[in-house]
Amino acid sequence: MDRRSFLRKNATTVVAPALAVAPSVLAETVATSDETLSPYANKTLPKTARTTADLSPYTGAWTTVEAAHLLRRTLFGPTRAEIVAAAGRSLVDVLDDLLRPAPKPEPPLNVAATDTSVAIGQTWTTQPFDQAVEGVRRSSLRAWWMGQLVGQNLSITEKMTLFWHNRFVIELGDINDARYGYVYSALLRQQALGNIKQLTKDVTITPAMLRYLNGNQSTAAAPNENYGRELLELFTVGKGPLIGPGNYTNYTEDDVKAAARVLTGWRDNATTQAGYYTASRHDTGSKQFSAAFGNRVITNGGDQEYKTLVDMIFSQAETARNFCRALYRWFVYYVIDEATEQQIIRPLATLLLQSNYEVVPVLRALLGSQHFFDTVNVGCVIKSPVDFSVTVCRQMLVAFPPSSGVVAQYGMWDYLNSQTNVQQQYLGDPPNVAGWPAYYQTPQYYEMWINAVTLPRRNQLTDLLIGNGYTRNSFKLIIDPIALTLTLPTATAADPNLLIAEYNKLLLPLALTSTQLAFLKETLLPGLPDFEWTVEWNAYLATPTNTAKKNAVLTKLQAMLRAMMGLAEYHLS
Repeated sequence: MDRRSFLRKNATTVVAPALAVAPSVLAETVATSDETLSPYANKTLPKTARTTADLSPYTGAWTTVEAAHLLRRTLFGPTRAEIVAAAGRSLVDVLDDLLRPAPKPEPPLNVAATDTSVAIGQTWTTQPFDQAVEGVRRSSLRAWWMGQLVGQNLSITEKMTLFWHNRFVIELGDINDARYGYVYSALLRQQALGNIKQLTKDVTITPAMLRYLNGNQSTAAAPNENYGRELLELFTVGKGPLIGPGNYTNYTEDDVKAAARVLTGWRDNATTQAGYYTASRHDTGSKQFSAAFGNRVITNGGDQEYKTLVDMIFSQAETARNFCRALYRWFVYYVIDEATEQQIIRPLATLLLQSNYEVVPVLRALLGSQHFFDTVNVGCVIKSPVDFSVTVCRQMLVAFPPSSGVVAQYGMWDYLNSQTNVQQQYLGDPPNVAGWPAYYQTPQYYEMWINAVTLPRRNQLTDLLIGNGYTRNSFKLIIDPIALTLTLPTATAADPNLLIAEYNKLLLPLALTSTQLAFLKETLLPGLPDFEWTVEWNAYLATPTNTAKKNAVLTKLQAMLRAMMGLAEYHLS
């Protein structure tokens, strides 16, 4: 696979006009904007006015509306119970929980009869590599990863783990060792809320990255530039505008060559599943860097030299800003105008530098700010396929098989992966080393998630789950709208107007118009007065085992929820 195909120019490439974004941000986005695009793709950034609110602590209303906004952006599909509980506490307390690392999960398990070296229900992660069962182990890893999202607690850990996966990209299909993939994903999860600089050092010598970007082949006689280039261009400081031949403002082509020499000597060990250093393969000469790094010279440091390189890169203020822009696009919105650059990105970058690249202070400042809760930043994110699919299941309280039925449990997580895959996002396999284009491709960004292929796939998933469901291993994945409605307050469930309004608050980030609400009520009660729902619902409650009365409310709820999930607003967060 050509991991840098995203850099190729194409006749249909579009670039945002300079006036649409801050000059410093334009340099960062244009550097990675050469994606092959449809001729019908948007050619300019949205002209909607952005907020001038800054990072001052949020002091406005704290209700289920604000709690839902915070949880939608930091979790995958917050449930009604989680939203209500958060609204009953203070913003500070909720942020404390969100920014507390989740417990380390148990490793993935074998669920394939073909992997005869490992018993069903036992982990394969400590077993020797076996090409014959690599496929089922990789499927197990992906399913396990999806299971962490479905079963997440009130922590931002999983959202940040996926953020780092999109930042420090590897592709499971390319590294061809699920055990390496597990070590990599465990590292991202363990350090999801830790120190960015330390994570960068650790991921540099993790076996998955060494194999993915050919660091394991890099020697003094033949330095491989792949990782050194991506470390500078995509993973940390970013290019900046081209200001001369081989000079990208933030680094030069000679810096790439020097970084490649620093990184020589590392290999991956398939037995220990770790990176290791071989002194005889390392370039011991002095490495000269450009004026972008103060003309720094890195001398031979053996197996510690790569750390010196990372420290040098992270001493640049632009490195901190680049990370803060990525976090902003992940949690807030993709347009970074001049006001946002000056009032949000620059102060966050200063905070990141002051904290020596600890990520939690930055997240706390951003997610607890007036800026984050400004109305223009509510409902402006198009859900990624992973977010969309997991949200459907979590908010609709879809039951998954218990851990006692591990084959069925992994089977349903695997099914959910298949659904995100056809929607063009697959855990463990971003399309290239730059990650998913929705987070870097200007001026489309999130809008790339919705196209003629993916939108029908989203609708098919919701229609299936609200209808007959999906059956596998004698277990059915299905939305039970009656069970969901029974979790609402009694008076709310019995009143069609309150019922629809409550589902609006849960499933949609924006309040619906009176016309939309009327449409949904007509779907729930076609041609019938309001009291008809109250009568039928109370009749069902009186005799819940009566099939006719159950079906009377079930079909109405299914129709209303199907219509609500078909709205454009349902794809927003």
